[in-house]
Amino acid sequence: FDGREHRYVDYPIADLLHMVGNAGDLSLDKSGKVVLLCFAPKKDTLKRLLLEPLPIESHLDHFLHDHINAEIVTKTIENKQDAVDYVTWSLYWPRLAHNPNYYNLEGVTHRHLSDHLSELIEGVISDLEESRAVAVEDEMTLSPLNLGMIAAYYYIAYTTVELYASSITEKTKLRGLLEILTASSEYGELAVRHGEDRVLGNIAKHLPQRLPDTSRFSDPHTKALVLLQCHFGRQSQSQSLQSSLSAELKSDQDMVIGSALKLLQALVDVISSNGWLKPAIVAMETSQMVVQGLWDKDHVLLQIPHINKDTLFRCKAENNSLLPDGEDIESVFDIMSLEDDVRDDLLRVSPSQMVEIADFCNSYPNIECNYEVIDKDEVETGDPVQMVVTLEREIDDEDDGEVDIKVRAPYYPKSKNEGWWLVVGDIKKNMMLCVKRVSVLKQSKVKLDFVAPDEAGDYNLTLYLMCDSYLGCDQEYEFNLNVAQGDSDDEEDEDDDDEEKNDMEE
Repeated sequence: FDGREHRYVDYPIADLLHMVGNAGDLSLDKSGKVVLLCFAPKKDTLKRLLLEPLPIESHLDHFLHDHINAEIVTKTIENKQDAVDYVTWSLYWPRLAHNPNYYNLEGVTHRHLSDHLSELIEGVISDLEESRAVAVEDEMTLSPLNLGMIAAYYYIAYTTVELYASSITEKTKLRGLLEILTASSEYGELAVRHGEDRVLGNIAKHLPQRLPDTSRFSDPHTKALVLLQCHFGRQSQSQSLQSSLSAELKSDQDMVIGSALKLLQALVDVISSNGWLKPAIVAMETSQMVVQGLWDKDHVLLQIPHINKDTLFRCKAENNSLLPDGEDIESVFDIMSLEDDVRDDLLRVSPSQMVEIADFCNSYPNIECNYEVIDKDEVETGDPVQMVVTLEREIDDEDDGEVDIKVRAPYYPKSKNEGWWLVVGDIKKNMMLCVKRVSVLKQSKVKLDFVAPDEAGDYNLTLYLMCDSYLGCDQEYEFNLNVAQGDSDDEEDEDDDDEEKNDMEE
């Protein structure tokens, strides 16, 4: 059943060959037997396809946009003629002459092939130019633009980056961001099996965020949004729904989650290109949600294995007289600072579960952040500003100086190392001045460069240290930047006076 076409279709011949190849064990059996049940009129066709050599055709024309864009970014292709030459070195070029009907060619003469290739390249370049991925100069020279570089760097479709650029706004919140994320072209290949639309519809009734009114449960993008919300709800009201997902839906969910991080990183870059702070912070927090399988409003202690609602109840001082100083347990560091007997009474887990909790807490990042603005008192409008940020990880003496940055995330289907964003922005104006992605082992010194605002005044800026994997370890530091009025206008007047003097002397 093809969920995109909403009908039953034949197995692709490649899948049939794969299944036939699994008949028997080559190390044990001398022969294998295959029984193929099919519609009688298709018997001869299937026999020919299975027993005779299968011609291999090129599908490069279906994916040529992303190939050409990537090669333009790496400057392998610098003009349209380079793009034509690039295609002639692929399988696509010789197959045109050998099987012209497959590629809708009217003839196989050199003129026909040349016209077809030129038309193909012109169409691809035109699409990339309209999506603001590349720029065309003098109707021949090609150069990459920011959106094209983002698509090539993260190895995602140019249509996905185009969607992000056209859909995201400075007021986008979490709900809108998730809809944009799951509308990515990468999720268009997600299969919707027969009957899954009804299952997804029942699940959607219990999700904390309502789906758009135009949602169709036969749409793979809607399926991706539903599965992503189920992933976030693993500790909330969707817990029963999560456990009821079929093996196929869980496999699809792993695919959705596994692809989400690189898409979110690309989304952060697109938002940063527009200089918007708040939606960028939301995208970074969404990355944490994807890795840990929690909503942003869930308690940060739920990241720790075997912590549940009963444990959170005992973390309240009013419900637990053993807590020191009558203070609530709010963070992972609070758990680590407790005495052993108090911690044991609070968690109430088996020794093996306590080992898993200790492993998570010991790997939870504790980063000390210090910063300095170079020549802070001499900043003028439009001047380049340099900021030096020093990040140092607190390491236990028992670890012998070794640093393990592997993320403890049992609900994330892939192995991942922690990463960080450093962001400088003005929260009141929703203005991002600088963003940089960094990794921290023991110690790291990072230079942040940004341009001072064009208007003189006293600016209250914020330095953000955002983790891409854990909730609750982000840091914010406010600092003032006094921007004086530059003398660029006076210099322009002096230059004009000098030019007038020179003209009079001549």
